[in-house]
Amino acid sequence: MANKLHIVSLGCTKNLVDTEVMMGKLQNFELTDKNDEADVIIVNTCGFIDAAKKESVNTVLSLHEARKDDSLLVMAGCLSERYQDELKEQMPEVDIFTGVGDYDKIDELLVEKKSRFSDEVYLIDGAERIVTGSSYHAYIKLSEGCNQTCSFCAIPSFKGKLKSRNLDSIAREVETLVKKGYWDFSFVSQDSSSYLRDQNIKDGLSLLIQRIELIEGVKSARILYLYPSTTTMSLLKNIAKSKIFHNYFDMPIQHINDDMLRIMKRGFGKEKTLELLNFMRSLPDSFVRTSFIVGHPGETQEMFDEMCDFARSFGFDRMNIFAYSDEETTSAHEMNDKINEETKVKRAEILGDIATECTGKSLEAEIGKTVNIVIDKESDEHEFLLSARELLWADEIDGEIYVNDRTDDESELQFGKIYKAKITQLVGNILTATVDNAPSKS
Repeated sequence: MANKLHIVSLGCTKNLVDTEVMMGKLQNFELTDKNDEADVIIVNTCGFIDAAKKESVNTVLSLHEARKDDSLLVMAGCLSERYQDELKEQMPEVDIFTGVGDYDKIDELLVEKKSRFSDEVYLIDGAERIVTGSSYHAYIKLSEGCNQTCSFCAIPSFKGKLKSRNLDSIAREVETLVKKGYWDFSFVSQDSSSYLRDQNIKDGLSLLIQRIELIEGVKSARILYLYPSTTTMSLLKNIAKSKIFHNYFDMPIQHINDDMLRIMKRGFGKEKTLELLNFMRSLPDSFVRTSFIVGHPGETQEMFDEMCDFARSFGFDRMNIFAYSDEETTSAHEMNDKINEETKVKRAEILGDIATECTGKSLEAEIGKTVNIVIDKESDEHEFLLSARELLWADEIDGEIYVNDRTDDESELQFGKIYKAKITQLVGNILTATVDNAPSKS
């Protein structure tokens, strides 16, 4: 088989882990950024909401137009899984279709040149990955599927119920990556705070924290995608006590109005959601990220205004804003009181502006602080500026810091190392910092 591979990972970081598994199985291929030179092209698609579905289809078609005549085009992942019959019929451009169950069999599929959709969702357990994008940070997938019944979410319809990895499997993967030089980890899943609940263990994340803290070489960690009704105060306190896990709280609440939370089938109302958020915010050096959905069926102007007032006043560090996407197989799809597209777009713009303001305030509050940063690369802005991030922040998600000076200029700054740095100013939406000592031993 010819040996040039072009691979594209769309959607979330959980998809990225699966893409890295495929890369691990295809190490006999030479990776290329030039899709017109590739012998095999793989797109790991996203099928979550309408915008992601369109991006996936357009990416596949665009790659098809430029590819070599004798190349293989593979459409994998969530969109392919969710609409396997329709896509096979409507996209003859694709040579091989596969869903969310056969990432570790991608080498076999290429040899057979056949489509395959296994019944079980693939969950990494010992497979070798080619970690991308960083020499020191890696995402670790905790589970697949979801037991929640959110009105707007189609994920359980094609990924099924929650299926957690066991602690030993996760620990072995982290240990393997530490031996390769990785020391910063972000733990992800559809609903991370439900980890191990499918095995009748209520607070699995607390057990995970204890286990990861025992692994020598892990210097930094954070947990993404907490779900309000499965996030316990005990868990938050255990994160706060950890010397490795940051007070980083990523909990998409989607709304704050009591009636809308009930309509969305979120499990928790406003009072208990606020109890969690206020505790997160009260912790030292905490970072709080959330997501909101605007324009869900039944959302009144008053409900939207309440969400805007709350988003503006709470003090979130980052917010993601989504306009409601009407997805078949969801309960919201069958609801009346649909919001028209013009109103959804307008509301998303209004809340998006608030999110931008809140991010700006969060960044301004960093000025004058001395924080731990990691330098990743040369910046795109100027050859004398280095691109870094605050160690607390999630990799490539929460922003960038330009390092433009240091007090000790005797040694060259190194990529992938932790430094103490003083935040000096905010230029646009990017902070600048001065490194003032040698790499930290923390």
